[in-house]
Amino acid sequence: MKPFQSLVVLLLAVALGVIASQWLGTEQLRQFGEVIYRYGGTDYRSTVPQVALMVLVGLLVLWLLWSLLASPFRAWGRYRRKQGRARLTEGLQAHEHGHWQRAEKLLTSAAEDKEVSAVAMVTAVRSAQARDDDAAVNQYLQRLATEDATSHALLLAERLLAQERPVDAINVLDVAAIQPLPPRGLWLRTEALARADRAHEAYGQLGALRKQKVLPDAAVAELEIRLAAQSLLEAGDVNALAAQWEATPKALRSDPDVVSAYALRAVALDWDEPALLNLEQALDTRWDESVVTLYGQMPVEKLATRQANLQRWLTTQPSSPALLLALGRIAARQRQHTLAEDYLHRAIAAGAGPAAWEALGEVFLDRGETALASQCFANALRQQRGDDSVALARATATTPLDPIVPERATIEEQSLMGEPAPVQDRLHVEQGRLPVEEDRLHVERDEFGNPRLP
Repeated sequence: MKPFQSLVVLLLAVALGVIASQWLGTEQLRQFGEVIYRYGGTDYRSTVPQVALMVLVGLLVLWLLWSLLASPFRAWGRYRRKQGRARLTEGLQAHEHGHWQRAEKLLTSAAEDKEVSAVAMVTAVRSAQARDDDAAVNQYLQRLATEDATSHALLLAERLLAQERPVDAINVLDVAAIQPLPPRGLWLRTEALARADRAHEAYGQLGALRKQKVLPDAAVAELEIRLAAQSLLEAGDVNALAAQWEATPKALRSDPDVVSAYALRAVALDWDEPALLNLEQALDTRWDESVVTLYGQMPVEKLATRQANLQRWLTTQPSSPALLLALGRIAARQRQHTLAEDYLHRAIAAGAGPAAWEALGEVFLDRGETALASQCFANALRQQRGDDSVALARATATTPLDPIVPERATIEEQSLMGEPAPVQDRLHVEQGRLPVEEDRLHVERDEFGNPRLP
């Protein structure tokens, strides 16, 4: 209480005492009884109401005197708390602005106030983590352990998960002193169980996570799909896989990630038929390109049955690149090279990408056309780099070039080249001279036609 308020209360108490003394002075109050107090051989008489009022006034006066004496100490305590709150506020702001060392200094000073020490130490730990100072982090964590065991466990578990130590994080969160875990602790424990290959246990905590609203509904749904798929992949044998599949909600059995995880684990356990059957049911319920890609890549037999199912789906999904690629792969495995080449060309045109070029290259390689196979593999690399593919070019049969004959080659040169002499030259040969010899007999004449003498 402030000094001014204490003085006002004291004055009111005195006024009430005066008024009460006037009323208590009447003789009528003696009917309530008398109180006799003997001290030093002298008797003091008073009525019961008078004694009660005097005791009450005395207690009130003592309380007011104590308040007045303690007010400086309370004022000092309020000042310290105010300064601590100011340092806490400045420290939190410095942390948000990235002034890590300044934030740590302010927060450690603010932590002297026991009411805010846990909040200050948690933020100081995060500031030390931001500047990668492990020594400071450990120091703040030890101090936090004495202030708030739950916050200490949450921060330590988060740090252990960042260091890929999920088992240690689980042990920290399972300490009895911090049970029941807060919502964030439940989420950290779920993540730690998933990373420790205990997805089945993590899946069991989804109900608590939904109830606590620690994650948005979309994030919880995504986490459920991830944990369901991981639980199937972790199944140790066929019986465990079947039990886990039966426990999976029906709405998730057609999810691409979940059904793909089941099929992969079933094939790994030599349980081929259920793997193919569930993939087919999932595709009939909900079409997905990744599932049909897996269906075409499964390392199991029943190629004719799978080809028939793929052709059946082709009537409703004629432009699906994954479906065309799967048909091409199935046909190639049955050594139907022409059909496989046709499907793969259609898949490339539909945008199947590098995978279709690689499959087509394998088809050409199986047929012994290594040149075309090399071109296909080169196109696959080009598309992986983001470049455009190049059209395939089949090699044509080459013929030897014709020999080049000079325009005025002699008969002997033409005969050496293997070429027949022109008809006119052959006539000149038959006549016993060549055109060049006729030029030598040419006589130069004048403008009147008479031969010009040399």
